Amino acid sequence: MCCVSAVFRQQLGQRDSDRSMADACFIDRHGRRVALKWHRARKHATDTAFTGARIVEGLRCGASIEVDINRIAGGGFAILHDDRLDRETTGSGPVDRASREVLRGLVLRDNDGHPTDQPLMLLDDLAALVARAGAHADALLQLDLKTGADALTPADIAAFRKAVLAMNARVILSSGDAETVAMLAAAAPSVLVGHDPCDDARIDVLRRTGDFAGFVSDALAESPAAEMIYLAIPLVLAADARGFDMVAAFHAAGKPVDAWTMERADGPVLRRLLDLGVDQITTDDPAGLQILAKSL
Repeated sequence: MCCVSAVFRQQLGQRDSDRSMADACFIDRHGRRVALKWHRARKHATDTAFTGARIVEGLRCGASIEVDINRIAGGGFAILHDDRLDRETTGSGPVDRASREVLRGLVLRDNDGHPTDQPLMLLDDLAALVARAGAHADALLQLDLKTGADALTPADIAAFRKAVLAMNARVILSSGDAETVAMLAAAAPSVLVGHDPCDDARIDVLRRTGDFAGFVSDALAESPAAEMIYLAIPLVLAADARGFDMVAAFHAAGKPVDAWTMERADGPVLRRLLDLGVDQITTDDPAGLQILAKSL
């Protein structure tokens, strides 16, 4: 891993021998440690997404945890994946038209759509939770931005800065829109930058043209400051099937690679990703994936 960004050597297992394999934070295989990222703050596939308890658990054990952020009315962000409230919460309508007062009256829905007793969090709620709970030195909190630059307001940027500065944890901001990430990161310089170049249209073009080297070059140019590159697993495997090692190409540029998303444990896919040398795997079932890896 000598080619991997120095910022992530700690996260990817250079010094965290004190953590237990039971924590579902990583996979050890053939002398390499691969981080397991808790997608939507899930440790198990059955977990409700974005609960405070799982976020605290993950941060304290040193996990990499991803939460999504969507802008809300009046400035700020909600911890939600969708741009509408209906599927993930007891609310309805667009997230960006909902006020703080309305959002704080909602609870999350579980994977079957049933209301839970878990409140919907805003970004400042998350910041307060993280500040109170603390975090292992190896923990990494990924904020995956679902809002484009054209929709951001000065109030959004100010709310983002205030929340991130209040957190006593390492934070990385990611999106497919490098311009938006750069704008928010400039307001909060402690934030690390991530880049996800894998939108559906681009993947469709790549599958037709096979210009994987061009894809890598474009992604590096779009976000030269990126500390992590997020790659869709189907794209990584499609490139591999055509003889192009996309993980090695990004490693050659000093960029660690996160492969997303394994919703369920899949032995052949997991084995191939590990053989290709990915640095982190995004999954809805970190605990299950860790158990599966022991049998490979």
